[in-house]
Amino acid sequence: MSEARPSRSTSTGFGRALVAVYAVFALAATARSVYQLSSKASEAPVAYALSALAGVVYLVATYALATDRRTLAVATIGFELAGVLGVGLLTLVDAELFPDATVWSDFGAGYGFIPLVLPFVGLWWVRRVRA
Repeated sequence: MSEARPSRSTSTGFGRALVAVYAVFALAATARSVYQLSSKASEAPVAYALSALAGVVYLVATYALATDRRTLAVATIGFELAGVLGVGLLTLVDAELFPDATVWSDFGAGYGFIPLVLPFVGLWWVRRVRA
């Protein structure tokens, strides 16, 4: 007879580090996109808008993980995963689509592929700490 392990918060233990990484990415992607959209939006509006979207996604994921909102975390991190895979694939298939890089371009190569790995880690963590 096995006992169910108690549910842990998504923001405890390893989750604290995960929340910190998401917060850094939220800040980086948002700051980058605000600068790009305010100073050179006409050069690559789709790429800069995608960076802004990535910033919002990272911000919501940070909030969801920090406040133990698991359903929101899974939805947001799932969207993040779809975004990085979709944009990453599009940048490989047709680089002309994005005249300037986004956070998710080339599967996050400009950020050391952390944008590609992060959603897998985030989804794993939410699953690991569930009841």
